Amino acid sequence: MSRFQHPFRATTKTVGLSAAALIVAASTASAFTACQVTDTGGIDDNSFNQTAWKGVEDAEASFGITGRFLESQAETDYEANINSLVGGDCDVIITVGFLLGDATQTAAAANPDQRFSIVDYAYDPTIPNVLGQVYATDEAAFLAGYLAAGMTKTGILGTFGGINIPPVTIFMDGFVRGVDHYNAEKGAQAIVLGWDVDSREGLFTNNFDSLDDGRAYAQNLYDEGADIVLPVAGPVGLGSAALADEVGPEALMIIGVDADLYATDPQKGHVYLTSITKRMDATVMAVIEAAMNDTFEGGLLTGTLENGGVDLAPFHDLDAAVPDALKAELAALRAAIIDGSVPVRP
Repeated sequence: MSRFQHPFRATTKTVGLSAAALIVAASTASAFTACQVTDTGGIDDNSFNQTAWKGVEDAEASFGITGRFLESQAETDYEANINSLVGGDCDVIITVGFLLGDATQTAAAANPDQRFSIVDYAYDPTIPNVLGQVYATDEAAFLAGYLAAGMTKTGILGTFGGINIPPVTIFMDGFVRGVDHYNAEKGAQAIVLGWDVDSREGLFTNNFDSLDDGRAYAQNLYDEGADIVLPVAGPVGLGSAALADEVGPEALMIIGVDADLYATDPQKGHVYLTSITKRMDATVMAVIEAAMNDTFEGGLLTGTLENGGVDLAPFHDLDAAVPDALKAELAALRAAIIDGSVPVRP
């Protein structure tokens, strides 16, 4: 597969640039601008905003385009930031995060000739000039739950989210169901504190930026016996990693989300058992490519385990702590999720 091809399935064609199209793109790329509006976590959140922006940067390097971004300091900035880009030089406007869904829809309806894409949001029905980027993160989270159940020493695991919204709770759903699958396979009794998949109730910080909250919520779960914690709250999870760094990974390990936090939080890399990654960089780059070669259409672009849109990061410093037998089981489980023989959703 060339660097101009992307494996994500979509309702639009996301084929690679032909040789002829590449020549045209090379001559016009400098006039192509991709603009991004962040959620409140900011462009350098070590999470989904930063990963999505990497897709723009990768497009700059590969396609020679120009990238711009506006940071949202509060939810009240969403509409103003998007509107400030409409009618300007943005060939495609990429908004990042579920919370920008309404503002993006309003702007798209008012500006039908402007191409939009939104990360972590799907419209039903779809909007002709908006391409949603969504991720089957519960598939990778299912693997993470199985891993955590196989690694816990206390039999108690913990999770918490930033806000009770689908892009957050899909991680928690997959994690809990992966633990349940391990219990069923092994006759184990590992439990997860912080999320009930049936009642849809759990622990939420109600923000995506307070490291203090991340530390406090992890502390509460740790005090209740959890020795592995999954924070699904963007930069908030860095506070949980700070606690794990203090008590040591032998007492508390963290599972990251969105990006490989071993790489983005290197000073505390040794506390991350793994991360549930969403390749927002690759889907953003695919959207930009589609806009460049005029194959852009409204619809959905979905990242899965099968196409590499979601995955588990390597175990890095903790690799030796994961038994070979458990690694083999995870490989088999991955294949079973992909072929559908092990469903991750009821």
